[in-house]
Order: sequence, then structure tokens, then C-alpha cells
Amino acid sequence: MILVIDCFKLVKGAGKSIGIYNLALNLVRNLVAEKARSNDSAVQNTRILVFGTEQNANDFKMDGVEFISMKYNPLNKLFCIIWELFLAPFYAKKYKADQIVYPRGFASMLHLMKETIIVHDMIPFYYDKHYPGFFNKLENFYIMWRLKASIKHCDKVITISEASKQEILGYTCVSEEKIEVINNGCNLINPLENQKQDYFIAITSGLPHKNAEGIVKSYEAYYKRVERPLPLKIIGIADCEEFLVSPEVKAQITCYKYIASNEEMHKMIADARGFLFLSLVEGFGFPPLEAMQLKTAVICSGISSLPEVVGDAALLVNPTDYEEVAVAMEKLSQDEVLREELIQKGSKNVERFTWDRIVKQYWKALVG
Repeated sequence: MILVIDCFKLVKGAGKSIGIYNLALNLVRNLVAEKARSNDSAVQNTRILVFGTEQNANDFKMDGVEFISMKYNPLNKLFCIIWELFLAPFYAKKYKADQIVYPRGFASMLHLMKETIIVHDMIPFYYDKHYPGFFNKLENFYIMWRLKASIKHCDKVITISEASKQEILGYTCVSEEKIEVINNGCNLINPLENQKQDYFIAITSGLPHKNAEGIVKSYEAYYKRVERPLPLKIIGIADCEEFLVSPEVKAQITCYKYIASNEEMHKMIADARGFLFLSLVEGFGFPPLEAMQLKTAVICSGISSLPEVVGDAALLVNPTDYEEVAVAMEKLSQDEVLREELIQKGSKNVERFTWDRIVKQYWKALVG
């Protein structure tokens, strides 16, 4: 079998696709690694072709892959639309592909071979319902239309959580049998020598569904509950001015818009007493798993895909109930036994998402 993985549009640092970029890169790497050690003849006899560009060749051009660099600009929006609608399958057919995988979730209008799409989430529909106008309406409409059409016409949909599967079924009229849940694989983080310090840490962004307001307001409620509140560090926003907290509370919050060094960010998480992740919707949600690898106890939203991801290894809360989050923060900051229990459970939980396990599911889905 000749398998094409379409990575043409993926450019590190461009647009909102860093998560998709990393998923595609890890998928290709692990498909190659599993092929090398597999005894399955169908896997061994599969040729892996990657469509890319000079912008991502340094990552995707690797042993075991036939990397085909397209001489087009992946940052040209109009051309990318033409690529996804028509050109990707045309080139796949030229290279005699039997199947093409679209990691961005958008299939072609030309169905020239078996098509598998990876749908990470249905967040554009969430924004259309809850935050209309936050994104460009025309662009968001196009994305929703393309997702629906791609899900309807492709041969197989792979999605990364049961919650995302249910959302797909809710927004489209496809058969449940067409959709397969394969969780994201989690890259192992090198163990750090942590020196626990007295602070909480949270990861968020300026996007509404990341719920920065909920983090700040929950901390305010926690600050008012306890005699000696731990300070809070927030990664992902430059400040908390817009949330109108008191000067006393604000003085206890340190914001970091961006931390370029993964090592520095991991050290900050590893040294914290507790980690907060209060998103309102997620296709999967890596940050709690990273905190678990770094031996930090987690407080996490109990909605969307997150209960699937964290299992019983986190304190689950309603991210819009600030008092409930505050109680969990108080409990976590004061109960060392609870923290250690969650840390142990977290280490065990992460084992469910190793790439060695996940890539076997991908191979089965693609050649089974």
C-alpha cells in the first residue's frame, strides 16, 4: 500500500495549528518506528509518503519517509484552499497512492482514493454558538462547512476523544461506525528534579474557551477563603487587568504571555504545588498530562474531553463555579496526602497515552 500523509499546509509557528503540526509530526515519526519493528506484513509493505514544503522539510524529511516537497507557498490562503479542495488528491494519484490522510481534518472535493481525516475538535461550532463574531464570520462559516463536508464524504474519521466523537455526531449526520477514537499520543518529558515551592500555576490563553477569566476569578475566591493564600502564576496571558480583581489579589498573580523555553516552563510546572486547567471545551487537552508527568497535582475542568484524559488522577471541578474551584485549591494546598495521591495516580494515568500504544491503533485503522 502507498500511504500519503498531507502535511503541505503545516508550518511551525504559523496560524493556530501548532497542536496539529505536532500531532502530524509525532504520527509520522511513530508510524515509521512501528513499521520498523512490526511483524505485520501489511504494515511492513506500506510506503509512507509525506507531502510537505521547504518550510517543514527539516522536521518531516526523515528515514523511512519519502518526503515530497511541493513548490508552492503554504502561507498563501487562497492557494491552500485550492490545495485542499483539489490538488492534494491529484498529486496523491500521481504518486499512485492507495490512501491519503489529512491531519488537519479537511478532505478533498475529489475522491480519487481512500481518504482518512483526523478531526481534533468541533470548536468552530462552539464559537458559532457561544461567541458569534469573535472570529471572522466568513472564515468560521467556511471552516464549519468544510468540516461537515469532509466528515460526510471521507471514508474514515479519526478523532482524539470520545467527547469529540459525540460532538461530531451531534453536528453531522454520519454513521457512528465511520468514526474511530484514537487518543493523542503524549511525548515523554525528561524527569526534572523538582523543588516544590508555594504557588499554583495555570495554563490558558486569550481565547474565550481557555477561560482565563475563570482562572483569575477562581483565584480571587480562593484568596478570600484562606488565611495564607498561595500566589498564582498564569502562563498564556500578559496581565489580568480586564478581569477587574482587587489590587491585593492582583499583587498575588504573575502573568507570562509566552515562555519560549520548554525547559523553563516545565520547571515552573514541576516546582508548583498545584496546576490549574479550567478550559470550557477541549478536543483532548495536553497540559494536565504534562503536569502529571512533572509530578504536580492537577485541578481540571470536569467537562468536555478532560475527564477522559485525566481519569481519576485530578480534582475535577466546574470551571464556571469559582467557589467550587476555590475549595479545590484550598484542599490541594493544605492536604499533602491528597497531593501525593494525585501525583501517583497522575504518573500511572500518563501511561495510557504513550505513543507505543497509540501508533498501533493508527496502523490498525489505516491498514486493518
